[in-house]
Amino acid sequence: MLAPVSVRTVFDPADAGVNAYHLLTALVVPRPIAWVTSLSADGVVNLAPHSFFTVASARPPIVQFTSVGHKDTLRNVTATGEFVVNLATEALTEQINASSAPYPSEVGEADVLGIATEPSERVAAPRVAESPASIECRLHSTVPLGESTLVLGDVVAISVDRDVLDGDHPRFDLLRPMSRLGRDEWGLPPATIRLTRPTRVD
Repeated sequence: MLAPVSVRTVFDPADAGVNAYHLLTALVVPRPIAWVTSLSADGVVNLAPHSFFTVASARPPIVQFTSVGHKDTLRNVTATGEFVVNLATEALTEQINASSAPYPSEVGEADVLGIATEPSERVAAPRVAESPASIECRLHSTVPLGESTLVLGDVVAISVDRDVLDGDHPRFDLLRPMSRLGRDEWGLPPATIRLTRPTRVD
């Protein structure tokens, strides 16, 4: 039986009137947020959220985020070869959003916004003290993609607050991560379900 034909609007990214960025950020949802700390060559701590973020490789462990435009984070990471991804949580939503403002490169967002940082384990860039987990990275490589740059980082340390651990496993209900959606919309920590992965298909 044929399904009824749906009525759709087709957007061609090549058309001048189509904003592919707005469409993609509304459809590729929810997106985890990499709240990245980095150090400038002059030692200024930059703190900025990046919502084009995911795991790129499990073995070796590599994470990736995309800098849309040539932002301070990208300049710092390419200059020093290090960065830290701090977990963006519900309790820190206001600070995360505030750190997305376009501050001058010589201004440290954490200092201006009163966000405490503390030393990381393996890299010079600090981590956000109130974030319950952080992923410390050394730069693996960058890939220029038009007006954006893909940043890949080798994971050299993962630190997790013991209060959110069940043994060695971070508990989602205690982490309460936020996500980005389209426009000015954010995703709250969602409800979760458990499904056992199939081991065979008959």
